[in-house]
Amino acid sequence: MKIERRLGVPPTARGSYSAQNCPDIFELGDGRFAVIGTDMTVDIKPHLPPDAGCADYERIVVITRETLLYAKNDIPDV
Repeated sequence: MKIERRLGVPPTARGSYSAQNCPDIFELGDGRFAVIGTDMTVDIKPHLPPDAGCADYERIVVITRETLLYAKNDIPDV
């Protein structure tokens, strides 16, 4: 699995000075995206809307608003 590029700026440019808090978004070689965030599956899954689901092999991760806003310009259009 190849990481093609980071979306947005590195965590250090957003104030993270250690590997302990580094939310990040990457585009993969096959066109999918990988997200590094805090696993909040247990807390959020019970509150998903009826038309959303999370399989046993999936995780709901949370990233900071800042992480997504910095990535916004790098997210391809449809």
